Amino acid sequence: MSGSNAAAPAASASIAGVLVVSKDAVTIAQLSESMQKLAMSAEVCPEALTALGLLSRQKFEAIIVDFQLGTQATSLVEKVRLSPANRTAVIFTISDSDAETASAFKAGSNFVLRRPLSQTSVDRNLKVAYGLIVRERRRYFRCPIEIPAIISAAGEPEIHGHTVNISEGGIAVTIPVSLAPSVKVRVEFTLPGHATGFAAEATVCWSKQAYLGMQFGSLAPHLATELQEWLARRLEESLPASVAEKFKKTEQASDGDAAGNLRGPR
Repeated sequence: MSGSNAAAPAASASIAGVLVVSKDAVTIAQLSESMQKLAMSAEVCPEALTALGLLSRQKFEAIIVDFQLGTQATSLVEKVRLSPANRTAVIFTISDSDAETASAFKAGSNFVLRRPLSQTSVDRNLKVAYGLIVRERRRYFRCPIEIPAIISAAGEPEIHGHTVNISEGGIAVTIPVSLAPSVKVRVEFTLPGHATGFAAEATVCWSKQAYLGMQFGSLAPHLATELQEWLARRLEESLPASVAEKFKKTEQASDGDAAGNLRGPR
């Protein structure tokens, strides 16, 4: 299948997935209402231990932790920051005191919502963080596409295969041979609609039967921009029209608006 004829990604009903860790029904309802307005989908989990299991299996763009869970809340935020899949997620915490607020930021929270919550305050905080959440979605978006790819390893003949998916950070391919993890390679392919080819140094992260996953090394600025813009368009195409409009507006907004409100680990 050629790149131009590759099937578009299946439409997703939301811009971002959010894990809400709370037992408070009123708080959950307020958060859900605000997220629905912004085309974000919520998965609610009442216990920290269950949440940790979800975080080990699933990627979320944002995580909201209620400090009414007690000491488990602080531990959960700290563990999110160590999670391979979710360490860069946007983290909100809900606190009842100055001490909890300080503890939340120290643990790695980006934003703190202070009780008593109102629908207006929840709406405002989510809107402030919206750009960061959308960028997190784009950064981890894997675009499923099948186009020819060439993989070159030192001292080995060129390997011809096809891409399975592409993201900002790497690429998965199907090839007729196997390469061991940690092997340094050069991968070449041409993005659909582009006249010039894309070439990048990469490292093999995993290999399973005929499939290979690679992480890009440092990309030249123009290549990184080209890839980001192409992926942003593909992500927009994968969203329902009403959701895509929100995504497009956020992509066009100034990065500084949201970044200026960010607190926590960089």
